[in-house]
Amino acid sequence: MKTIQEVVESTIRKTPFIEEALNEKLINVSSLARIILPEVSTALKKEVKVGAVMMAINRLSPASELRIRKNIKKLALDLGDVIVRSDLCDFTFKNTTSLLKEIAKILMKSSESSDYFLTVSQGIFETNIVTSKNLEPFVNEIFEKEALISNVLDLASITIKLPKENQEQSGIYYFILKQLAWADIPLQEIISTTNEMTIVVKEEDINQTFAILMDMKLS
Repeated sequence: MKTIQEVVESTIRKTPFIEEALNEKLINVSSLARIILPEVSTALKKEVKVGAVMMAINRLSPASELRIRKNIKKLALDLGDVIVRSDLCDFTFKNTTSLLKEIAKILMKSSESSDYFLTVSQGIFETNIVTSKNLEPFVNEIFEKEALISNVLDLASITIKLPKENQEQSGIYYFILKQLAWADIPLQEIISTTNEMTIVVKEEDINQTFAILMDMKLS
């Protein structure tokens, strides 16, 4: 049978923002206890008092979380080059048997000039293509017969060079994306390779996004 401590801990761990705010003492424990009380009572299938939940919250040990955050912060300070691109377009197509052949055509086209930017991410049901604006006419032409799900213009991207240790440390993506979430910056796309991460946002948000990432490197 689960204890109040176990249920409270698992409930709070489901929301990293709350957990981190608790560690920073930004949340009133009494108010948080009242908010999660119904969920705790339901999980335990019995009535639980607010005081018991408060005691469980206060017993939470931040040691492991603080250690992880310290390691993530260290990695953030080691972020490499940051490359900014503007005038991007985002296309999403429904996956079809003919789509791969068309993707091969646009890849060939993009290889003709270093001025072209192109990334392709294929999912189970749809494929996403982010291109520079100068490739937009070719995308419209090559994929004319494909099922277009979404097309968003006026985008920009920031590519971050990640340290090689990023694969050994959990939470590095969370640390970066958390800063953008707290700044209320909506993300259009996230594209990643082993040691690179590209964030695509609206052009109107690119300056603020860049400032946040630079602040992470310098702080």
